[in-house]
Amino acid sequence: MTTSTEPAKRGFLQRIDRERMVLGLAAPVLAVIISVLICSVLLLVSGKNPVQAFQTMANYGFASNGQVAVLNKAVTYYLAGVAVAFGFRMNLFNIGADGQYQLAMMGAAFVGATVNLPSFIEIPLVLIVAMLIGAAWAGVAGVLKVTRGVNEVISTIMLNSITTAIIGVLLVPGILAPKTGGVTYGIQTKTMATSSDFFSITTQGGQLYGFIFVAIAVGVGFQLVLTRTRFGFDLRATGRSESAAAASGVNVKRMVLTSMCISGALAGLIGMPDLLQNSHVFGQGFQVGLGFTGIAIALLGRNTPFGIAFAALLWAFLDATGGQLPLQGFPPEIVNVMEGTIVICVVVAYELVRRFGLKRQQQKVGAQLAAQAASAVKKEVAA
Repeated sequence: MTTSTEPAKRGFLQRIDRERMVLGLAAPVLAVIISVLICSVLLLVSGKNPVQAFQTMANYGFASNGQVAVLNKAVTYYLAGVAVAFGFRMNLFNIGADGQYQLAMMGAAFVGATVNLPSFIEIPLVLIVAMLIGAAWAGVAGVLKVTRGVNEVISTIMLNSITTAIIGVLLVPGILAPKTGGVTYGIQTKTMATSSDFFSITTQGGQLYGFIFVAIAVGVGFQLVLTRTRFGFDLRATGRSESAAAASGVNVKRMVLTSMCISGALAGLIGMPDLLQNSHVFGQGFQVGLGFTGIAIALLGRNTPFGIAFAALLWAFLDATGGQLPLQGFPPEIVNVMEGTIVICVVVAYELVRRFGLKRQQQKVGAQLAAQAASAVKKEVAA
């Protein structure tokens, strides 16, 4: 006896294309394997044992303290990947995430050090300030694109350079960096109020960033917006074909500007895990290049929340464990080589998988047409 839920279950399982899922996983796995092989050859040529190098990385990466270090890095990388991926889904290349998060981080640090409110007000205020600054800075590129047709790649790269100049002008003693009695405390902002400290989770391996829950919420929101809202549908439609979207009533210019602002707002969160849970100041020691890392992570993760999570964990694992290699006599540059080859290999692997998948679809269609033709012939013969 069948229940009423069994047909629904069968229908759900039928909608799952197992072959498509395998092909989707094959590309990043193939890229990682090729990268490992290339790095192994380089280590052998340099007279090093690749097995020992990878074992050193694994021993630290899977230890309790290594796991915490990987997860903390992955939080930042995930936010960077999502920020870039949001623009990619709109077919917008937000290369300026690097400048957007730096400017947002400086503004948030200044506000957090200036005001001292209860934590439940201070922390949201700092986050909102960071997102608004990131959105406003990305919005400049959006306005230039919709009003003057300036390519966003060019404008965002130029804005990155302008960001560096702005930080150089403002982050000096007497403006955003404190100075008392002629003595400079350092080229950095004042220390933020203690009420801006984001909570951490105490584990056996150390303090795990509580910001991981914010990253999860961002990923869930990203997926829901893309797949469950009219805005997400319009965004994906515009990314595929602006002319088709415009013909269906979508305001393409407004979508471009809105998408750039949202991508910039997400980029404004990139520096928040480190600012609110580690440094509590913005200065010359802040980490640069996270926006460009987000491009690689979004590419590896295929601009999907789950794929970006996998890519962020992989990138964080390589970065966190790479610091252990010099202690064992291995060149630390091998991690950069591995990351670079992964990016190159993933492009090639996705193209190979795409062509294989297209060939498989053609074979399936051909087999179905042949079967239908054979069935029609049999019916004619029987008649």
